[in-house]
Amino acid sequence: MSLNIIVLAKQVPDTRNVGKDAMKADGTINRAALPAIFNPEDLNALEQALRLKDANPGSTITVLTMGLPKAAEVIREAIYRGADTGIVLTDRALGGADTLATSYSLAQAVKKIGKYDIILGGRQAIDGDTAQVGPQIAEKLGIPQVTYAEEIVSLKDGKVTVKRRLEHGIETVVSPLPCVVTVNGSAPDCRPRNAKRLMKYKYAVSPSEKAAMPEDKQAFVDARPYLQLNEWGAAFVDADPEQIGFPGSPTKVKTVENVVFTAKEALQLWGADDAGIEHLIQDLIANHTIG
Repeated sequence: MSLNIIVLAKQVPDTRNVGKDAMKADGTINRAALPAIFNPEDLNALEQALRLKDANPGSTITVLTMGLPKAAEVIREAIYRGADTGIVLTDRALGGADTLATSYSLAQAVKKIGKYDIILGGRQAIDGDTAQVGPQIAEKLGIPQVTYAEEIVSLKDGKVTVKRRLEHGIETVVSPLPCVVTVNGSAPDCRPRNAKRLMKYKYAVSPSEKAAMPEDKQAFVDARPYLQLNEWGAAFVDADPEQIGFPGSPTKVKTVENVVFTAKEALQLWGADDAGIEHLIQDLIANHTIG
C-alpha cells in the first residue's frame, strides 16, 4: 500500500549552544547570532516517515515548513535523507505568528496539498518548547492526534498503531487514518544523508533562492524540474489575513525576566583526599542535591 506522508519540519536557531549574544535586550532570541538547524525532534519524525516509506513501496514524503525563504535548507536536508519533495510556506504576512496562527497557516497548507494519509512532526521545537502546533493542526483539520510517539509500530487497514513514551511508562494506541502524530526525541535518530541523493539534489532551490542565482545556474535548475522546490504564500493557501501573523496571534509577551541562579551557601572542600570527598557526597545527599 502506497502512502501520502506529510512531515512538518521547522528551521530553528540552535538554542542548545548559546553564547553571550544569544539574547537581545528585549529578551527575544537573537536569531542572527545562532546557527540555523533542523529542529531535532522533527528529524525523529522524518525517520518514522522514512520507515513507513521503506515498508510501503511507492509512498511519497512531502516536507512542509513555514518560515523565511532560507528555510528551504530544511527541505534539502530532508530530501538528502530520503524525502521526495517539499514546500516552503513563506510570506511577510505570516511573520510574528504564535502557535495559534502558525497551526492555522500550516493547516491551510495541508488542505492545499489535499490527499494525505498521515502527518508526522516533532513533539516540539527547541525555540519554543510549547508542543502546541501539532495538536492544534489536528484540531483544525478535524482529525485524530497521537502525541509523544516513540515508534510507528504498524500501519494497515486504515489504522496506525503507535507506541507512546509517557512519564511513567509506555502506552500503545491505535488511531484511524488520517491522523497527526507528534514524535518524541526518544524515538530513533534519523538516518544520515544518502551520498547519491546529496549529489543529485544539492542544487535544489526554492523560487526565491533561484531568483538570486546567476542566469546560467537558473537555466541549469529550469532544465531539471526535480531541483525546483515549491514555495507558497498566504494567499495561495487561502489563508484568512485575520488569522495569520500578528493579527492572528493572541499571545502577547508583556515582560521578559532574566532568571539568574545564585548560590545561597558555599561549601569549601579542603584537599582532595578520600575523606574530604566522602564528606562532600554525604552533605549533597543530605541536602537532596543528589540521590
